[in-house]
Amino acid sequence: MRFELLHPADQLVMIMQRIYQYGMTTTSGGNLSIRDEDGGVWITPSGIDKGSLTRQDMIHILPDGSARGPHRPSVELPLHLQIYSSRPDLRAVLHAHPPTMIAFSLVRRVPNLQLVPDVQQICGEVGVAEYAVPGSELLGQHIARRFEEGYNTVLMENHGCVIGAADLFTAFMAFETLDFSGRLEIDALKLGQPRPLTKAQLAEYAKPRSNAMDEFIPRVATSPERAARRDMCRFIHRSYDQRLFTSTQGTYSQRVAGSSFLITPYNKDRKYLAPEDLVLIRDGLRQAGLTPSRSVRLHQAIYDAHPEVGSILIAHAPSIMAFAVTDIPFDSRLIPESYIALREVKKLPFLSSTADIAGTAAAFSARNPVIIVENECVIVTGKDLLNAFDRLEVLEFSAKAVIAAREIGPVVQIDDAQVKEIELAFKLE
Repeated sequence: MRFELLHPADQLVMIMQRIYQYGMTTTSGGNLSIRDEDGGVWITPSGIDKGSLTRQDMIHILPDGSARGPHRPSVELPLHLQIYSSRPDLRAVLHAHPPTMIAFSLVRRVPNLQLVPDVQQICGEVGVAEYAVPGSELLGQHIARRFEEGYNTVLMENHGCVIGAADLFTAFMAFETLDFSGRLEIDALKLGQPRPLTKAQLAEYAKPRSNAMDEFIPRVATSPERAARRDMCRFIHRSYDQRLFTSTQGTYSQRVAGSSFLITPYNKDRKYLAPEDLVLIRDGLRQAGLTPSRSVRLHQAIYDAHPEVGSILIAHAPSIMAFAVTDIPFDSRLIPESYIALREVKKLPFLSSTADIAGTAAAFSARNPVIIVENECVIVTGKDLLNAFDRLEVLEFSAKAVIAAREIGPVVQIDDAQVKEIELAFKLE
């Protein structure tokens, strides 16, 4: 999807629907705006149900300050205008109050952006703006001051957050990533002490990766390949809707035939991936004109080492990632279903998936279908796409259950004798 080619009113509707659908604002809360080429501003209306907005509801503020539209513009219009006045480079502003950001605003602290890589790059440094009455000139001044200082992401005391960017999707991506980081830190704190990455580790991660692959031009798409493209998109969209993925983080691959497999593309919105966006890899070559995920070499190595693996997922779901950013091991001996699906979950050091691809691939087995890479991701393998997705879902649900249980009392695991009974009953290796 070419998001940037959509009319500003359609962009506002699309992004507000996503924010509302994923519980990141309320019916009456939050507002979005886009600055047009002529200096005019398109903004969401005031007092209209965020769950049922249409393009006709959007308000157009002309360069002369007059407004066109069926409703009053958002009460936060002064805030948006002051940000645009202070930062001519910005073309979109997003303001909302997801529960996680409210929590951090109440304790006057920004989330730790060093728990996993890429977050700081997406969000930038986060500033904090002093409290003022919503819709007031003073609030706009407090926030505009932080934008003048160079921040693009600002936490508002006792309020929420506001993000400016070159376009609305970039603003949403930073907003979604900031919320993910906050949820991850809160879950990690319930387990133990979060372990942020050092500057040296982040610098090592940021080094260019050699993923250069020669191209090939596919001639005919077989029926199995077409079915795989369809099914992968269906599960990718489901993963996003269940917040197992974010807009640009989360990778699927599926073996097609022999050494060929399909993989998600690099840096494309997971919410709207279409079958033609998926990249076919064949004999170490990539489909012409498409860029595969940066983890393509790891996927290739796992398929080469394990002929029984038919699908691989890499995800950053926040509950299981809480185990990745603390020293707490994840033990799947919780309920029979979690042990049957996950067996033994290994934890590998940070950067294993890039610095030791062969070793990471070799770490998988029937007893170890899932691996946590510290401060980086979880890698899930399966005999097919459904099996891999089920394991990812069970992994996140199980992690969420453990975190909740620790708030209630000591967690009691299934004991060794009970594990043996499960293995015999279900003929597990």
